[in-house]
Parts: sequence; structure tokens; C-alpha cells
Amino acid sequence: MNGAPTLTIDLPDEAATGGLAASIAARVRKGDVIALSGPLGSGKTSFARAFIRARGLDSAEVPSPTFMLVEVYDGDSAIPVWHFDLYRIESPDELRELGLEEALAEGVSLIEWPERLGAFLPAERLDLTLAMGKSAGARIATLSGSGLWQARLKDLGRG
Repeated sequence: MNGAPTLTIDLPDEAATGGLAASIAARVRKGDVIALSGPLGSGKTSFARAFIRARGLDSAEVPSPTFMLVEVYDGDSAIPVWHFDLYRIESPDELRELGLEEALAEGVSLIEWPERLGAFLPAERLDLTLAMGKSAGARIATLSGSGLWQARLKDLGRG
């Protein structure tokens, strides 16, 4: 995001990635968008699984939505989590059928491959980019947020 402050966090293992996901999950509000970027295998779906579990929304396995494109988790929560995997989307026009508008209005949206949204990607969001770290299972997370996310990122950076 242009001009937004960034936070870079070394994640030495999958447990640390899960801890970051839980910390962010504790800070979300209805209507929030988390744009998950990074190459294949960088941990986007692992982050999403940990996030969904931290919200107490998984009663079973949390699958990758690559083939379904979207999975919705609502459980007993007042705020459902919509997990989008847009890897197979060829045009932003396909998103109307996936319930994107409803997700943005009613829940928290985790969006893998957010660049495929084009102009539909909300300006108000948390951008989280995952990159491979120096050892197996290690990741580097770079976070940047607009609007309300700026204050939440400062809070996140303090622990």
C-alpha cells in the first residue's frame, strides 16, 4: 500500500506463523479484509487455517479453497470468516458468483491471490505478504495496512 507503514516479522516456524495469525484474528472486526500474498508454498493457506482456528470456527479440517474458490466459516461466531483462494480466477467479473459483496459486508475476508481482484480489492485492508525464510518452515511476514489497520499494526508490533 502506498505510503502505509510496514511491519516485518521473522517467523522461524509454523507455530510462529500460527501465533501471528492468532494475534491478527484477535484484532479483526466485521468488514475487515486481509489480503494474503506470496508465491505458491509460502504459507498463505497455513496462515488462513491458523486464523480460522484462532477465531474458534473450525469444527473439522480447514481445507484449502483452491478448487472451491471460497469456504465460509461461521460456527458460533457473530462474524463469519470468508476464505477466498483466487488462484484459478481469470477475471474479476467471476467474483460476483462467489459472494464477495456479502463477505465484505457481513464478515472478515481472507483473500489469497488478492491481485486477481483488480479494482474490486478494497482500499481499506491489511496486506500480508509471506516469503520463504532461511530454514525449512521459516517465513518472513510483511504487513501493511490502511485506515484502522495502521493503529492495529502499531499495537501488533508491540507484542
